[in-house]
Amino acid sequence: MGKFVIEKSSNDKFKFNLKAGNNEIIATSQMYASLATCKNGIESVRKNSIAAAVEDQTVEGFETQKNPKWEIYKDAKGEFRFRLKATNGEIIATGEGYKAKAGCLNGIESIKKNAPDAELVENL
Repeated sequence: MGKFVIEKSSNDKFKFNLKAGNNEIIATSQMYASLATCKNGIESVRKNSIAAAVEDQTVEGFETQKNPKWEIYKDAKGEFRFRLKATNGEIIATGEGYKAKAGCLNGIESIKKNAPDAELVENL
């Protein structure tokens, strides 16, 4: 079972990591100004991760999807990455770089599986 782990940075901001059952980080958030807004971000990931369509920006002539959505893209190193955008278009979670698109897609599936019921751990 997955877990959301909230951490506080040295500059008093908050972020979360979603970890899979094996304790691997599968998604990371932006920095939030408060614990409350960080928890709102977690709820947004829970809600939006399952319903979001996938927009594969690595394919020529890709079809633009409405938010919420998963965006798959290539970074400057040529690795595949994903980001989850909420209904308002804000990025609420990002993933690591993957050498193969299949790994990136597996990361998205892992979030869909783990996020809805993941426990919440405050590591403050």
